[in-house]
Amino acid sequence: MLVLGIETSCDETACAVVTDAVDPARRIVSHSLFSQMREHAPYGGVVPEIASRAHIEHLDGLVAESLTAAGLGLRDLDAIAATAGPGLIGGVMVGLMTAKTLAYATGKPLIAVNHLEGHALSVRLSEDVPFPYLLLLVSGGHCQFLIVDGVGRYRRLGTTIDDAAGEAFDKTAKLLGLGYPGGPAIERLAKQGNALRFSLPLPLKGRPGCDFSFSGLKTAVRLALESCGPAPTGQDKADLAASFQRTVMAVILDRARHAIAMFGDSHGVRGKYFVVAGGVAANAVLREGLVALAEEHGMRFTAPPMALCTDNGAMIAWAGLERFRLGMIDDLEAPARARWPLDAMAAARPFAGVKA
Repeated sequence: MLVLGIETSCDETACAVVTDAVDPARRIVSHSLFSQMREHAPYGGVVPEIASRAHIEHLDGLVAESLTAAGLGLRDLDAIAATAGPGLIGGVMVGLMTAKTLAYATGKPLIAVNHLEGHALSVRLSEDVPFPYLLLLVSGGHCQFLIVDGVGRYRRLGTTIDDAAGEAFDKTAKLLGLGYPGGPAIERLAKQGNALRFSLPLPLKGRPGCDFSFSGLKTAVRLALESCGPAPTGQDKADLAASFQRTVMAVILDRARHAIAMFGDSHGVRGKYFVVAGGVAANAVLREGLVALAEEHGMRFTAPPMALCTDNGAMIAWAGLERFRLGMIDDLEAPARARWPLDAMAAARPFAGVKA
């Protein structure tokens, strides 16, 4: 089985062809990606209009490149998958409309993939992780705990009530003059700093449930930086980066303990997998803390390879493949969505431990 995947939800234009080979190492047949970091770096974050134009300019070439690298033509494919949301709506429309056009022209099935499901299932592309498993999805736009019971079967345990962890990293990096993307820059600078110098708030730590909040932490970082005077030194910035990273990890670990307990109430935890996915999953400090936490509870920690943590075409192709082999096919009227929760019931549930 061969599936082409297209990803254009944010600032990465990506295509890939995957197959359902028994050996996980052979499942990615080809992968092409155009990173827009250089285009967005001057603004300290993603500019939707610039992102959409870049997708339009590069997507056709990347599709051709992926097929050529795989030694395939469009008619050799079994299905065509594309991100249909959530994400920047202009970018989502570019990728989805391209996939619809290809599907219509070739008569191939269309799979409209939820971007979050791409992240949720990406670990199964690189490793045969069985259902159910506990997932921490942590990226620039999303921060949530999910129980993954199967393809298309998700229960959200907690989410951010304001900003995602990745966004907090990017905004903190911008305050410190480190550029974009912020996560890797903060992690590098933090190695030179004293993580105990600045006492920053731990949002929602100790509260019931496993929701997140990072908006107030960004404000605290700004105030801490201002306390260093009009010209903070390099050491001031390194210490603040280290303190910020330590605080984010402390909050995530606290929330993770609650998520593990909630997962255990319905599934048990011994021998089950604790999976972390999304761009922030590339942070080595976070991984180290979560590995220890999983071991403490008798769980098996795993994460996709670094290249599959950030947005990529392979995860969309794989999610499309998993849906296709279960008969989950979409028609050409499938809409592009700016918002699209994995758990359809999540919006109806209040945030745990947070007053309305």
